[in-house]
Amino acid sequence: QAQLVESGGGLVRAGGSLTLSCAASGPTFSSFSRFGMGWFRQAPGKEREFVAGIAWNDGAIYRDSVKGRFTISRDNAKNMVYLKMDSLKPDDTAVYYCAAAPQNIARSPSGYDYWGQGTQVTVSS
Repeated sequence: QAQLVESGGGLVRAGGSLTLSCAASGPTFSSFSRFGMGWFRQAPGKEREFVAGIAWNDGAIYRDSVKGRFTISRDNAKNMVYLKMDSLKPDDTAVYYCAAAPQNIARSPSGYDYWGQGTQVTVSS
């Protein structure tokens, strides 16, 4: 089985920082380094949206609203993906999900086969 578990969410004031972690486990991720990994978020009443993605070669892409504030990284030796979030804004409030794509990273949720359960990030003004 394949399992993704997010952690690191919480309540933070605007302008603050949080780092989310995603741990991948199970036989599916024995070749974790080959997976494209993504972070998505979903606010109440809104659709799930792409936040950031990192390819097998560490190439990264971001949604425009988080460029310069968020940084995605991965540690293939530990089967981990991280999302460092700085200068947080109330609009960043959402449940954040980690996702894995067997091939290339994508901006659409349909490009990912495996999902975590999500972690709540709340940014107060």
